[in-house]
Amino acid sequence: MKRYHSILLLISFITVFAPDITTASTKTAPTEIVTDGLYYAEFYDYIFRGHFEHIKMTSEDPMFLSIFSEYLYTFGSQCAQYLPDNKVEMQKQVCKTESVTTDGYGVETNRYCVEYVWIGSGVYAKPDLYNAKVTSENALRKKGLQVTFEILTDPNAMGNSVDMIHKMQGLKVDMLTFFKLNPCNSPAILAFEENLKRFALNQPAVRINAESKYTKMKKAGGPTATQNKKKLLDDLIKDQSRTWAMNRYVPGSISSIFERKDTTGKIVVMGGSYQYKGFLGTQKNNVRVTFKNGIPECIYFSDYPNNCKTPNSGIVSAFASGKYTVQ
Repeated sequence: MKRYHSILLLISFITVFAPDITTASTKTAPTEIVTDGLYYAEFYDYIFRGHFEHIKMTSEDPMFLSIFSEYLYTFGSQCAQYLPDNKVEMQKQVCKTESVTTDGYGVETNRYCVEYVWIGSGVYAKPDLYNAKVTSENALRKKGLQVTFEILTDPNAMGNSVDMIHKMQGLKVDMLTFFKLNPCNSPAILAFEENLKRFALNQPAVRINAESKYTKMKKAGGPTATQNKKKLLDDLIKDQSRTWAMNRYVPGSISSIFERKDTTGKIVVMGGSYQYKGFLGTQKNNVRVTFKNGIPECIYFSDYPNNCKTPNSGIVSAFASGKYTVQ
């Protein structure tokens, strides 16, 4: 029951609304948005350009609203001087009443919230963007039970929950540097916000003609030259390990590395063993990375062999540009 209510709370906070990829207008690119090194670099770039057709998130994917919400809170905290006079205070949901269960000895065995209330967060946002976020939240609440059922019946639920934690951590790290890379009042940010709102409201994008470097990267495919496989695997695992709850990855411990390429020389799969420290001391685990057109697509750890973990798009971009090529 506790898990069920936790899921309902998650659903009440994060939601998506599927975008329409119809072009509203086309124009030359304003100052480019900078996304290099960010976990969701590809997503930010596609939103900025209005290339909604390349975005993998759908109306069933809760990560979009998480990104939208985190962006609004970050802008409201770091760029408050650029908010308009009609700014609105964002609301947050908190627990008002809890249900607590105890055993025969009075020891608490379970606790979950049965009543929530909305209060002011003390952080403000542009009204059109905040209204778009609220619209998306309301859309998910209407299908909350369906989404809850899908989560509860997912055979990879545990692995996906861990992956969700990792994605949220990646998002938080992104927002620590997003406005250091992109000035709060830049034309690129204004273009990004307009399409972020349109994506949420199922409206046509304002498209930019210039093709995204991430689209070019996928079309060209990965490099065929010899790669520093140990360095690539080490970077991918270190990034994933930031959100491990108990275990700690031992950097540089990659061994027994294997690789398979297709007839064009592009990598199809790569993997090996690595060490981590946990309750039982230093142990080994295995990792496998699958590639699509020579580009890292999924990371599989042997403890969750069917759970595809999304590689950091900053690392993927660095790999595609040849930064792991052995000179």
